Amino acid sequence: MKQWRCTVCGYIHEGEEPPEICPVCGADRSKFVEIVTEEEAEEKTTAKIDPLEPETEAKGADAPETTPDPLSKYDRIYQLMVKHHVHPISVHIPNGLLPVSVLFFLLAAIFKFTGLSHAAFYNLIFVVFAMPLVLFSGVIVWQKKYNGAMTTLFLTKMICGGVVSLTAMILVIWSIADPGVLALTSAHLGAFLFINIVMLGAAVTAGFLGGKLVFRD
Repeated sequence: MKQWRCTVCGYIHEGEEPPEICPVCGADRSKFVEIVTEEEAEEKTTAKIDPLEPETEAKGADAPETTPDPLSKYDRIYQLMVKHHVHPISVHIPNGLLPVSVLFFLLAAIFKFTGLSHAAFYNLIFVVFAMPLVLFSGVIVWQKKYNGAMTTLFLTKMICGGVVSLTAMILVIWSIADPGVLALTSAHLGAFLFINIVMLGAAVTAGFLGGKLVFRD
């Protein structure tokens, strides 16, 4: 049975042909390459050699040597970010704080407990300041580890990240401009809570897709 590897996410498929779409990252079949063992590779290489063709002369001592271009300072930083998992570490901040913030806002609206609304507000401030690093490190991982492939999965993750950033900023600004928005008599309470749900849904979706990439199932 042949094996095919997705060059975007590394998913391994077994079959005579690669799948139409990668079940993990959504890349099309053109991104799959067949996995060939060393023995098979040697056989193919030997078969391609024309016995009548003279051997190519070895490169002389005077031949110019090519050296790879040294990595730029930024490339080194980006590689270190990928190597030391800056994105999955940073993304735990909004993933951990957002559910608590939404729950606290809901409880504050129901039980009229301002302490919970204040706690939710401060949690959201942390989220707002964390999201630039989350988004930036996510783009670096996408470019360096997944070759910048624009599949449905990565596009959805980017949209979700933008939604989380935007809605978190809206909620923080709204809380400052209208401290009484969580009052049951407030005309904007429903809209405020709806934005909370949208923000949480986007964070959950992005986390689910990220986990799908990591665990590949």
